[in-house]
Amino acid sequence: MARPVWSGVITFGLVTVPVRMYSATEDHTTHFHQLQRGTDDRVRNKRVNERTGKDVGYDDIVKGYEISDGEYVTVEPEELQDIAPGKSQVIDVSGFVAADEVDPVHYVRAYYLSPGGEQYHKPYELLRAALATTGRTGIATFVMHSKEYLVALRAGEDVLALHTLHWADEIRDPREELPELPERERTGSRELRTAQQLVESMSTTFRPQDYHDTYEERVRALIEAKAKGERITPEEGPPEATNVVDLSEALNRSIERARARGGGRGGGTARRGGTGRSGARSGSRGAGRSGSRGAGRSGAGGSSRAGSRERPREGRRKSAPKKTSTGRGGPPLEELSKDELYRRATDRGVKGRSRMTREQLAEALGASKKAA
Repeated sequence: MARPVWSGVITFGLVTVPVRMYSATEDHTTHFHQLQRGTDDRVRNKRVNERTGKDVGYDDIVKGYEISDGEYVTVEPEELQDIAPGKSQVIDVSGFVAADEVDPVHYVRAYYLSPGGEQYHKPYELLRAALATTGRTGIATFVMHSKEYLVALRAGEDVLALHTLHWADEIRDPREELPELPERERTGSRELRTAQQLVESMSTTFRPQDYHDTYEERVRALIEAKAKGERITPEEGPPEATNVVDLSEALNRSIERARARGGGRGGGTARRGGTGRSGARSGSRGAGRSGSRGAGRSGAGGSSRAGSRERPREGRRKSAPKKTSTGRGGPPLEELSKDELYRRATDRGVKGRSRMTREQLAEALGASKKAA
């Protein structure tokens, strides 16, 4: 059971709701120690006087702010405590705004709020339900660890969520920070209409559980492989940038591929109808790259079905090399992206998949299908 990181009350109008706050996220990053090369000796950081080279004890360290080159104003911890906001236990809601008014760039970190006790379940749920039904987000401030935060209070399905926000002066203006930005695309241009069609053909439902950190998996696979004295296959490099001259062709081909593989929305709808796993699975990794898993089952229209059936026949006419069918009326395994192949290998529990090349993944999936 998680421990609360803060406790206090939410106030809005004349209503006060006691709550406890818990972190909503956790870090799954693999953490390394620093070692001296060629040894197992740990490397430690030490506090050293830059001028004398001697160690400095923690109690002898004060904060300093440089006001000019080499000249500092020193501040004692007690002085900072004297001017810090008083220990506050109030999330003071100043107003409620439309949820889409808060630009995502402002969001910093998420927390869950729970009622402060069983007797406070009623006012807690009333606030949650009111936010959910009105589509509003509460904007508030509160103090935690001697620091004041701007926060957004949102309604989840069963819980109130609190998001710390960046202050306005912490947000950079892209027009001032970026070296260049393109002119706006002319409304109604052929390229824009084609790009819109591509976006629609790849539309899907967001299911965060369908995504996973493949880089972190490969980091752990690298560690395991090195511990066994094995080597791991390097990843393929990134694709080349699309030539502006070939942009329209690339967009059209992308639409055809998305339709042939069921697209995003079509593939998801088919599986929600009960023909496979979760319908939104189609939006996992394929939504932005290689299309859905349910190629050929899409309910997005007859052209999608036709496209997904024709490609295997074309492969058989060429006959060399022989294509390995997905077994679902979709494109051969050899035509799928490495990302899509890896996802399918994960679903089927193919061992050693993190060290396989694209061709090896296709071969392993074909072999697992025959074995099944």
